[in-house]
Formats: sequence, structure tokens, C-alpha cells
Amino acid sequence: MTLAECIRVSLRALAANKLRALLTMLGIIIGVAAVIALMAMGRGAQAAITQQIQSLGANLLFVRPGASTQSGVRQSQGSQQTLTLDDAAALAHQVPTIAAVAPEVNGSVQLVANGQNVSTRITGTSASYPEVRNFHATRGQFFTQEQENSRASVIVIGNTVATNLFPGQNPVGQWVRVSLGGQPGVMFRVVGVMESKGGTGFGNQDDQVFVPATAYTARLAANRTARGGYTVSTINVQVRDPASMRDTVQQIGAVLRQRHRVLQDDFTVQSQEDFLQTISQVTGTMTLFLGAIAGISLVVGGIGIMNTMLVSVTERTREIGIRKAVGAKRRDILLQFLVEATVVSLLGGLVGVSVGVGLSRVVGGLPLPGMFGNALVTPDAVILAFTVSAAIGLFFGSYPAMRAARLRPIEALRYE
Repeated sequence: MTLAECIRVSLRALAANKLRALLTMLGIIIGVAAVIALMAMGRGAQAAITQQIQSLGANLLFVRPGASTQSGVRQSQGSQQTLTLDDAAALAHQVPTIAAVAPEVNGSVQLVANGQNVSTRITGTSASYPEVRNFHATRGQFFTQEQENSRASVIVIGNTVATNLFPGQNPVGQWVRVSLGGQPGVMFRVVGVMESKGGTGFGNQDDQVFVPATAYTARLAANRTARGGYTVSTINVQVRDPASMRDTVQQIGAVLRQRHRVLQDDFTVQSQEDFLQTISQVTGTMTLFLGAIAGISLVVGGIGIMNTMLVSVTERTREIGIRKAVGAKRRDILLQFLVEATVVSLLGGLVGVSVGVGLSRVVGGLPLPGMFGNALVTPDAVILAFTVSAAIGLFFGSYPAMRAARLRPIEALRYE
């Protein structure tokens, strides 16, 4: 009996019991659709987070203070304030592979303007920040190097801040009172509004303001190290060539160790690639976990196939006996029922793939917050789900097929 004949007989048997065949395939359909949809959501989240990290800038290194130790207990990373504005300037001048440097000193401020009062994040940085972090002003301009050098009281506000403080108005040229830590406010002139990047897993980039780091330390807050330098929370470093990232990290370490006169690093250097690898591992594990959960329904569907095939073998016992009596071999009976179980599984897999892709597109089109609004169907997920469904049919159809093949012709013909 050829494979084509087995498929034709299987389709005829399924057509004779359409409702039972449909209910049997339902478990496979749900399982395949769930695997594709959940893996699409996991892959979509991974792609969204990767895009967010890459939008921070290209070829970036992040230099942050190390962890301090109090009473023998190591504190959190960044608790040891060791990096300064002078360190950032030294890196820019002494490391030739660095294209630009943008230090950051952060805080929370109260802004008052136009009869409105809002709280937001403030970042004191340098004029090179837009190029380093790929974050530019769409109205007005970012503050200039001359304004930074002169400690000018200028401020660049995020899109959300602009909407809250100046609804329906052009903020450029307006004045804002900035209060930090309950101190009397200082007037800053708005020179620009940043482009809208929206909320991400790293916070709402539109809900923040930027001032020159020199103005921040001179007019708002001035935290100093024991040697008198103005402290910063992060030094963003843009490297000229991705191939020189590792060499740049070593040079940064050498410069800072020399400046801080330490043998053990009191700082950490992380690259954008480190973040991407970590995120990829986490989201990849999450995607596999989601796929494994959905795969349980495939196993349930396989059990349904086995149950249906056992019932089919019982109902067709006389048919099996007649076929054996007229010359059908044991392998012919085995092949027939294996093909029948596999056809059920494959048909269910095809429908499940269509349902899963459609469900992923529906989820991707919903206005869900953050990464939950992303769904990315990849060919490997479709191939995996379809292959597993076929394997389920073969595995769970094996026992009923072997049971049918072992029937003796005489006993099968006597069966009522």
C-alpha cells in the first residue's frame, strides 16, 4: 500500500466522522496557535527592548561610580561618588578612540511656569549630549558649548514637560523657575524642546529637562568629592569605531585609575552590547518559557488524538480483519493508522498556524502599553510549532496503530 493510498484512505475515514475529526484537531489547533502567539509576543518584546537600547545612541560605553562599603556591608552600585566632571574632560582629551563624552548629574526638580507646577527629572550634562545619546531638539536648539562654558541659565525641556507647562504655546524663549531639594527656585530660559521618544522600559524620556552641568553645579546643587571635584552619576562615552570598544574600555580604566590613584577600580564600565546580551538572554528565556507553557496544550491535543484513534481501531476491527484476510500486511495496517493520526495532526497544525498568525496580528494592533503591544511572528516559531504538531501525531498515533497491526485476522473477523 503506497503512501498516497494511505493518505486517501485516511481522508475518507476522517470525512466519514467530520465532527469527531474536528474536535480531535481542536486540541492541536489551540496548542499550535498558543505557541505561535506567545512566542510572537516574546520575540516582539525582545525586539522592542533591543530597539530602545539602540535608540540611546551608537557605540556607547557607560562609566558609572563603583559601590561603597559601610560597616563591612557593600552598598549598591553607584553609591560611591567617585566620578567627576574633570574625569569626563580627561577622558575626552586623553583617550584618542573616544568621539565624544557626555557626563550626567541627575536629580528631581519642581518646575513652575505659566501658572503651572510640575515635578520631573533634571539632567545636567554637556553640549555633546544630543550626538552621544541620539536625542535631539525639534524646537529651538540644545544649549551650546559657549552656554555651557559660561554657566548660562538655559534649559531644554522634554515634550511632555512642554505640554504640561505650556499647553498650546511655544515654550522657546519662556522662563521657568527650577527648584531642587526644597531650595529657592532659580530662573532658567527655555532654549529648546526635545523630540518625542515616548515611555520605554528605561523611563519616560519625554518627562525630563536638561541644563548645562556647569549651571547645575553652580546654581542648583554642587556635590563634591574629597578632592573638590563636582560629582556626576554617569559618563556617557561614544567610541569612534565599534572594533575599538575593548581597547577603549582598557584605556578608560587606565586613565581613571591614574586620576583616582587607586589599585582597585572605584568605577564600572559597561557597554551597550553588554546590555543587549543581557536583555537577549532574559527575553529569550522568557520566550522559551512561554512556548513551553503553550506546548502543554499540544500534549493534551496529542492525548486527544490517541483516544480518537483507539476508538477508531475498535470501530474498524472487522475492516482490519477483512484487509488482512485479502492480503494486507502488518506494516500496511500500521502505516494506514499512523498516516491517519499524522494527517489529523498536520491539518490541525495548518489551521493552528493560521489562527496563531492572525491572533498575533490582532495583539500587535491593540493599544497595549509598552512591550506588551508588540508581537513578532518569526519563521522559526511557525516551523517549530508545525513540526512539533506532526511529531505529536506520530508519537500519540503509534500505540493505536501498533494495536491495529497486531490484531489477528480470525479474531478481527469475529468481532461484532
